Order: sequence, then C-alpha cells, then structure tokens
Amino acid sequence: MNILETKNLKVIRGGKEILKNVNLNVKENEIHAIVGPNGAGKSTLAYTLMGVSGYTPSGGEIIFKGEVINNFPIYERARKGLTLAWQEPARFEGIRVKTYLKLGMKEKNPDKANDKIIKALRLVNLDPDKYLNRYVDETLSGGERKRIELASIICMEPDLAILDEPDSGIDIVSFDEIKRVFDYLKENGTSLLVITHREELAEHADRASLLCNGEIIKTGNPKEVGKFYKERCGKCYKLG
Repeated sequence: MNILETKNLKVIRGGKEILKNVNLNVKENEIHAIVGPNGAGKSTLAYTLMGVSGYTPSGGEIIFKGEVINNFPIYERARKGLTLAWQEPARFEGIRVKTYLKLGMKEKNPDKANDKIIKALRLVNLDPDKYLNRYVDETLSGGERKRIELASIICMEPDLAILDEPDSGIDIVSFDEIKRVFDYLKENGTSLLVITHREELAEHADRASLLCNGEIIKTGNPKEVGKFYKERCGKCYKLG
C-alpha cells in the first residue's frame, strides 16, 4: 500500500513550470530515493510535499495515507505524520539539544522520552553526556548539526520522513552512519523519501525514481535507475 502518492503534480514558481505532471508513489515501510541533476526540481518536490510557504501545487494531487493534502498547512501535515529534514542543519539557536530533540515527540512520558533521546543520540554517534545540555548554536559543527537533525527525526517517529540532502557538503555524515539511521527508522515503521546525490545512498533504497526537468522519467531498481541516469540523463533522454 502507498503511504504517499502524487498524481500529475505541477508547480509553477516565478512564471516557470518547475514540476510537470509528477507521478510518484512511496510504499509503506519503504526507502525510496529521488535522484537527478541539479535544477531538476528535487528540492521543489520536497518543499511542495511538506507544504512549505510559496510551494503550492498549480495542479494535480498530493495524497498522504489515502487523503488529499494539497490545502493542508505544514503543521497539519506534520501532525499527520509527515516531516521534512531541511538541507541545512537545524538552526534553533539558543536552546539546548535536549529541548530541541523533544520538539514534536509523540512520547509524553518524561522518562521514556529521555530514554529515546539518549538512544537517538547514540545512533548518530553523539555522546549524550556531552551533547544533551549543549546549546544549538555556532559552537556546533556542520556535522554535529546534521547528526542532531537525524536524531530529531528518530525522536519524532514520523510515518514518512523526507530527507533532502544539499548539493554540497554532503559528506559531513558518513554513509555508514546514515545507513544505520535509515535502517533503524525503517525497522520502526517509518517510510523514507530520500533526495540524494550520493550513489551509495540511492543504491541502499528499496526503489529509486529519476527526476529530470521536472518529471519522473524512470522508477525501479536503484542500481538500474542509477545506471540509466549516468548513461543517458545527460543527453536528456526520455522513455518513449
């Protein structure tokens, strides 16, 4: 069963059509990778799915857990179990890491919530004793921020997490570290839509889709999609 589906999704920004009839589906308990060249519309897709201001569909439907959510505000989508990890690490300046990780948690029992926070930090290779009371500020490196962001997704326990990697600086967290988090989330019932430039991350997915010039042109086995992308996408080849 699909947890997320788009039907002929279109987005126009600045008078330009960025997404053109995007048809995509993410299955329950699936890791689904989105690959494609810079400027293909990958981040626009992520922001539109989450309901970020300024990214309103111009046509088509976004269906989450069987319900059309085109007009749902971002907080309502989050309440339903959809979350987006931003390209930049968390910028909640001035609050302690422990407080940041509590934001959006489903667990209300203080002791159980604390246990989950500690486990999440350990999963991302951060020592709880050193980081629980650290402040989210400029003293944290980019890698530390990204790990804390991944820990926050673990703590939130969303039904679907959209992870949008930046075009640069993608190696601040290793493949093995991210793979461990992805596997943990999947084992605990979270589906993942991963927008990535890393071939090894895409190949770790269950399925992959190639987004090119605002359209999904191929979906299937990640290695086959990756090979197609490398061999043909540069020539703007499209399936007949």
